Amino acid sequence: MVGFVRVDHKEGDRFEIDIRQHVLSVDQPAADGGEDTAPTPIELFVGSLASCIGFYARRFLARHDLPTEGLSVTADFAVDARPARVSDVSLHIRVPDGVPEERRAGLLAVARHCTIHNSLQQPPQVSIELAVPAPTS
Repeated sequence: MVGFVRVDHKEGDRFEIDIRQHVLSVDQPAADGGEDTAPTPIELFVGSLASCIGFYARRFLARHDLPTEGLSVTADFAVDARPARVSDVSLHIRVPDGVPEERRAGLLAVARHCTIHNSLQQPPQVSIELAVPAPTS
């Protein structure tokens, strides 16, 4: 799979993220100079991890004909200033009622191997470059 995402500045600290036919926004809290109109990029990063874990967990449950009602994932995180980074993430999967004890280890193993978690364990090659502006006529 190859993907493409475009991020455009809107105003202040607010940006729009175009992903296929979807548009998401990011902003900063008012205390940090933003207008608090949307989650921060860091919150989306942690939310991406939590939702990927939820996706894998739901697929595991469905594959084994187990209940999915009530499945949720919560995440607590900490950010360090130097270097600026998410330093700790603690995730908790709320297992639906009716999931037998003998399936829980398998559920946890599958959740721990979601794509985002794998990407954090073995970071991708990331290159950041300045784009050359298109010539104006």
